[in-house]
Amino acid sequence: MTWKVYILRCADDSLYTGITTDICRRLDEHNADNKKGARYTRVRRPVKLVYQEECQNRAEASSREYQLKKLPRNEKLKLVSINTTS
Repeated sequence: MTWKVYILRCADDSLYTGITTDICRRLDEHNADNKKGARYTRVRRPVKLVYQEECQNRAEASSREYQLKKLPRNEKLKLVSINTTS
């Protein structure tokens, strides 16, 4: 099973970082599901996928998520602009 680290751009232009095994399902949850979507994104809909990268396992994905969450916003934006997903 492949894990993915992803970054979403929210309607208020903030960025949200998370991990998943199914990016399409997770994006749908963030945009439509009040129980499974993250509390942070529920009030910032719609969200758009702007970055993703694959990891070999959950531990690697969690570690990378932690690294990305520690980055300042301008560094995240550089990463997103270099690796555009859409």
